[in-house]
Amino acid sequence: MIGSMRVVDLTQPLSSDVVMWPGAPAPTAEVVLTVAHDGFYNRRISFMEHSGTHFDAPCHMVDGATPLHAIDPDTLVRQAVMIDISGSVGDNADGELTLAHVRDFETANGRIPDGSIVLLRTGWEQRNQDAARYAGTPGPLRFPGYGAEAARLLVDERHVVGLGIDTLGIDRGSATDFPVHRQISHPRGVWHLEGLTNLASLPRTGIWLFVGVLNLLDGSGSPARVLALVP
Repeated sequence: MIGSMRVVDLTQPLSSDVVMWPGAPAPTAEVVLTVAHDGFYNRRISFMEHSGTHFDAPCHMVDGATPLHAIDPDTLVRQAVMIDISGSVGDNADGELTLAHVRDFETANGRIPDGSIVLLRTGWEQRNQDAARYAGTPGPLRFPGYGAEAARLLVDERHVVGLGIDTLGIDRGSATDFPVHRQISHPRGVWHLEGLTNLASLPRTGIWLFVGVLNLLDGSGSPARVLALVP
């Protein structure tokens, strides 16, 4: 607890068991020092920048866009809202956030604050221990995501600083041209959080989000520790 606020961890533990983008190697950990032998414990860790719950810098899919070390830290602590479309998505791996979903959310909860972060719950967080159900692999990628019209409203009219989701990617898995990444969010400096979990524990509004990422020079992304403060 922090005052009257509770902390909700939205982060998957990072290990070799985490579901990765097809073809990407899983994280590895090698013990190099132990307390018994060396007086302290230390490991050598290897991971792709986009592993587990992670952060996409705009340069991830747009040449010349903002790299990780140049992200404005002010954007990493912001108000957030959580849009839950898990009921309408169900088991539909091609489901997406639509303009109607955003309009319905704002009718019920008020306008999404300018400069905030939007978190999207599709229900896929419940599948993140099973690659076949979470990613559709082996075979073509299949998971829900942000629709282009909804993303355009959030980026161009609500001026969000970040988009988050409980799947492997902001775009639907079947959207192999990555329209949100390449045409809407990253070109405008908007970053992403992917592989979130525990979104079911959040209210729709009243959230403060803290995004912890490695300050990697020229990084395209980083595993992230994402904490929500909620009433």
